[in-house]
Amino acid sequence: MASYLILIYDDESALGRADQPSAHALHEAHREFGVANGAAISGGNALLSTESATSIRRDTSGELTVTDGPFIETKEALGGYYLIEAADLDEAIAVAKQVPVRTGGVEVRPIRVLD
Repeated sequence: MASYLILIYDDESALGRADQPSAHALHEAHREFGVANGAAISGGNALLSTESATSIRRDTSGELTVTDGPFIETKEALGGYYLIEAADLDEAIAVAKQVPVRTGGVEVRPIRVLD
């Protein structure tokens, strides 16, 4: 088995405007995803909005700068992730296709094992 990270991207402003029933429905959809795929899921979490992010960058002189906000500005922001175990990429994609996302998408990335 190999490990894969499923990165969940969505329109953060749309999620912020969602009414309580819509937010609850999305939460419930993720709960159901977790129940249906519990054997494959090793971990996962939702992230706070990009407004809560702190970015650390190294400039050309090697100095580090710490700033409030996301690393890049984008409409679709990383909102959460699942860490899964799958036999291969095809199996990981099959799991990822089930992740509830309203208007964005998901990205599947293999975890590199360092020797």
